[in-house]
Amino acid sequence: MDFKTKLSRRVGMDDIREILFLVESDDGQKQRLYDLLISDDGVIGYHAAWVFTHFSPENRKWLYGKQDELIDEVLACKHGGKRRVILCLLYQMPLMNPPRVDFLDFCLEKMMSCQELPGVRSLCMKLAYELCLSIPELMQELKMALTIMEVDTLPSMRTVRKNVLKAMGRGKSLQTF
Repeated sequence: MDFKTKLSRRVGMDDIREILFLVESDDGQKQRLYDLLISDDGVIGYHAAWVFTHFSPENRKWLYGKQDELIDEVLACKHGGKRRVILCLLYQMPLMNPPRVDFLDFCLEKMMSCQELPGVRSLCMKLAYELCLSIPELMQELKMALTIMEVDTLPSMRTVRKNVLKAMGRGKSLQTF
């Protein structure tokens, strides 16, 4: 299958199921799909990332070894949708400890940015929490940022902020794998 052609146009659930069927048991095909995710074409990369979000938890483990590359990609990404989907993929995997400082800075900056998509802001808030969880000094900095954060009019942003603050009080992770 020519993934590039398939992913260059509108992608529906039937397309995703077809691609999943072809790649789920073939690491070479997963790599071909992944190469499109990190390509310079924002639309194709966005669609490829979206396919990866539909992987089973077992197949998603294949991406764990690509965490650094995914972080590099999200730091440089100009396509808001692609950025959101890659952040979603990163949130669905165990994060490295100690955290990458550039990624933590990115998350802290984007969660506070009113110009950023709400989905990106929410995921950055959750990721920042997970990255700070094992470092008390960073957790205090995050708590201060959340406290002074201008609460959005969007209920989803208020809810994520409330859930992060609640988890912070318990010292528990929000992630499930």
